[in-house]
Amino acid sequence: MKWFRDRALTLVLMAMFLLSLAAQIVTGLSEYNATQREHGAPLVSSTGYLATGHPWEALFENWESEFLQMAVFVLLTTWLVQKGSPESRRPGAKELVDTDPRDFAHDPEAPWPVRRGGWILRLYEHSLGLAFILLFLLSWIGHALGGSSDYAAEAVLHHQPQPTFTDYVTSSRFWFESFQNWQSEFLAIAAMVWLAVYLRQRWSPESKPVHAPHAETGR
Repeated sequence: MKWFRDRALTLVLMAMFLLSLAAQIVTGLSEYNATQREHGAPLVSSTGYLATGHPWEALFENWESEFLQMAVFVLLTTWLVQKGSPESRRPGAKELVDTDPRDFAHDPEAPWPVRRGGWILRLYEHSLGLAFILLFLLSWIGHALGGSSDYAAEAVLHHQPQPTFTDYVTSSRFWFESFQNWQSEFLAIAAMVWLAVYLRQRWSPESKPVHAPHAETGR
């Protein structure tokens, strides 16, 4: 039980993710077959649905925006501040995260890259931001590939010439799909940063203590 308790936040979030993903596939299949039925095209099974671009375009389109959000948030918070927000570093102050990890090279409990040093440590120093950038790029590629397949299938369904991959990624549709998600992610980050200046959530590490002054920055 202690193992589950110590990892409950990740486990619950992943369970919610998997349940939502299953629901997305079920409802996506229903939506896809409804469109097929409207055009007199054959219906597909669950396996056949997963072989189309429809579920993958929707999946990676959303993952793309989420990982972009996290990459931008991690990188911007290394330079920019918002006075009073627990999500910000303190203006003009030296934070614990500014400590040079090379001073802990001989700490036996330090992560291996810190003890190893060199280029491995230089990479590890920026690994969180780099990981989110990589996940964003992979999701962007998945969105492009899945969306291209779905875009071409729709063209065939409407008896139009089949577009190429380049046609799709240079189309207003592809970028509309991207920007409609990106703008919402940036708004969500801005809302979290700003609302946390004035509002509180007791017991949450994402909030300042309820009694903390509005001007207090960081946690």
